[in-house]
Amino acid sequence: MPLDAAAASEDRDLVLERIIDVPRETLYRCWTTPELLPQWFCPKPWYVSDVRQDVRSGGNSYLVMNGPNGERVPQPGVYLEVIPNEKLVFTDAFTETWKPSAKPFMVATITLEDLGDGKTHYRAVVSHWTVEDRDTHEKMGFHEGWGVATDQLIALAKTLI
Repeated sequence: MPLDAAAASEDRDLVLERIIDVPRETLYRCWTTPELLPQWFCPKPWYVSDVRQDVRSGGNSYLVMNGPNGERVPQPGVYLEVIPNEKLVFTDAFTETWKPSAKPFMVATITLEDLGDGKTHYRAVVSHWTVEDRDTHEKMGFHEGWGVATDQLIALAKTLI
């Protein structure tokens, strides 16, 4: 049975899935290591800085997405569920010390299913509070952006095995 048996909500979720020729432990390491995350998380020319991760259920996460024209987009959040090498669930609904954020946008669920022979079923489900938020995220380029970031994740992960 898949790690996340709940079906995606078609009206509020965006989903990216890949079968990746990299062990799930390596992909998990790329998601949870502050020195590795900036190497793949944003489609270039954007980049990540100021990464802080307390990777445990209830732990804080923080990074800044930086744009080519000096844009700085802080991304505070909280890990809701962490199962090492299998699942990460995080949200921007809360900031550090569980303070509600001004405008919660999403809950992301990353599952890493071991398929054997060094292959992983990688699934990212990004759930939104409203259909409008989902549509906004999709129009912002979710599929392209998360797709490019996933390609960068795979390229980095392959250098680590």
